[in-house]
Amino acid sequence: MKAVVYKEPFKVAVEEVPDARIEAPNDAVVRITTSNICGSDLHMYEGRTNVEEGKVLGHENMGIVEETGPGVAWIRPGDRVSVPFNIACGSCRNCVDGWTSFCLRMNPAEGVDGAAYGYAQMGPYQGGQAEYLRVPFADFNLLPLPAGTEFERDFTMLSDIFPTGYHGAALAGVSPGDTVVVFGAGPVGWFAARLRPGKLSARVIAVW
Repeated sequence: MKAVVYKEPFKVAVEEVPDARIEAPNDAVVRITTSNICGSDLHMYEGRTNVEEGKVLGHENMGIVEETGPGVAWIRPGDRVSVPFNIACGSCRNCVDGWTSFCLRMNPAEGVDGAAYGYAQMGPYQGGQAEYLRVPFADFNLLPLPAGTEFERDFTMLSDIFPTGYHGAALAGVSPGDTVVVFGAGPVGWFAARLRPGKLSARVIAVW
């Protein structure tokens, strides 16, 4: 399959790589239809991380399920899904407590909790800027979407950027009538300004 592969700082390439495949009973393979480029992808592109050469990039993904392993109970081939950037087991202590970004099981690196697709030091998992993506623990890590293509670009925001902005807005503890200032009005700041503060506060100021 074709994929976007990291080569060195300021250099990526579209290359042929081994096909994504079922490796464990709880896996699914997703045919990618949309993948965003995240701002944190630039950290790797610009050489600010220790990402290894050959890593397939991409952790804001959505697509259509092509195949599932025998242990997958809820996700079915043909399902249209969003792929949240975290890779989590769903059953360790952190996952049960809601801290799926710090899953204790999915990253084999000693002393590192949490895993993600196609990112430096976040486990051996390839990313979704590719034709296909392997998703471990598919029942837990895939979000089924309505059929169709009308909101394709909007739905892919559910994988990372939309919930990041929402979560930041929620953590701010905004009350009705507050004046809110959002410093940094990139994609995350834009969503933060448009979501909860926009509904609860009297005025929202976005500082570019």
